[in-house]
Amino acid sequence: MLANLFMKQYVIDELRFQDYENIKSYLDKKFGSADLERIYWITLDEKILTETQAEHTQCHPYYFAVELEETRISFELLVRTRNRIRCECIGYATSDQLKWLMNYIDYMFNEIGIII
Repeated sequence: MLANLFMKQYVIDELRFQDYENIKSYLDKKFGSADLERIYWITLDEKILTETQAEHTQCHPYYFAVELEETRISFELLVRTRNRIRCECIGYATSDQLKWLMNYIDYMFNEIGIII
């Protein structure tokens, strides 16, 4: 049996270098320096956790991983914890969580002044 090798993501590509610089600056200020020079962690609003996520207080907080490259930014649609690699509370975003992430992305790009 093959393991699932695919990851659902929301990708914005064809970034200009100035867009990359502005996004990097914003993410560095908002979330701290990137892990591995290009991975950021956006903390999920606790108001929209699933019942299981809310119950797993030892796994809090929950995040969306963001990978920033010079020509693209990708938002992983898996809600994860940095406290554990595997847990039943880790899973793909619900529709409310996905909507929250899309709204956050729109807000971030608006703050930076990038129109997509």
